[in-house]
Amino acid sequence: MSSKLYLTLSALLFSLVLLGQSQQYAVFNRTLSIEGDRIHLDAKKGMGVAWVKGMSFSTGTIEFDVKGKDVLQQSFVGVAFHGLNDSTYEAIYFRPFNFRSTDEVRKVHAVQYIAQPEYHWELLRTKFPGKYEKGISPAPDPNEWFHVKVVVGDKKVEVFVNGQGTYSLLVEPTLVNERGRMLGFWVGEGSDGDWKNLKVK
Repeated sequence: MSSKLYLTLSALLFSLVLLGQSQQYAVFNRTLSIEGDRIHLDAKKGMGVAWVKGMSFSTGTIEFDVKGKDVLQQSFVGVAFHGLNDSTYEAIYFRPFNFRSTDEVRKVHAVQYIAQPEYHWELLRTKFPGKYEKGISPAPDPNEWFHVKVVVGDKKVEVFVNGQGTYSLLVEPTLVNERGRMLGFWVGEGSDGDWKNLKVK
């Protein structure tokens, strides 16, 4: 076999593998690409999500590594769960551009819980200030990978960052949607993001 033909066949096989991997997701309002073990969603107007096909999640633990960027109002990355459809779900997401901000107000807007479509971040911040978003200490590097563990129970949702023993965010079940079962990678307005090492128990 010639080296040129071998390279062509190798490239075709790699493309087919990536195609097969991308078909494991139902993607809304984004383009998904895969490089090695890294999943990438591009930036577009509005929110986007890549639902994991065949995944049914109610309570348990969601772990993953995620990477955003330190660009103001252009990095909102996290995970959606209890999804009924592309507009009705709960999500935990991060604003990396606020992780190490010197502005004390921005600094406490690092990790956020939402329950779309009714309980979006604006409503929660206005009606329940400081309850559904918190700062992270110690703060991760906003331009590097960080590890997330989300523990979803019957009566609370806890978020742990980079193996810390103390939660960064605790949400009581007031807004929990118990009907949906879909789970996926989530990005916010105008944001892209990267994920890897998803583990669901």
